[in-house]
Amino acid sequence: MSTETITVLISTVSMLLAFAGAFGWMIHRVDAGNADVKAELKADFGSRIDELGSRVDRLGTRVDNLVGELVEVKIAVARIEGTPRRLITGR
Repeated sequence: MSTETITVLISTVSMLLAFAGAFGWMIHRVDAGNADVKAELKADFGSRIDELGSRVDRLGTRVDNLVGELVEVKIAVARIEGTPRRLITGR
């Protein structure tokens, strides 16, 4: 083998190793960045779910109060309308 052939082979192998190393480094950096973003989103998502849960509880309380008031209104209307009073007739 000539010196030029050995030089070309060594430079080709070193270029392939450099590309493989750069690709591996890039994958590592992207995975690390994604892990940070996922952790941040997970924390934010958890707090938003807790906030939504408290809103649902408050809404449930308001609906229960509204149902109670509606029952009271229905009873009041029934008392007002009621059956008409009939005159007592003597026989």
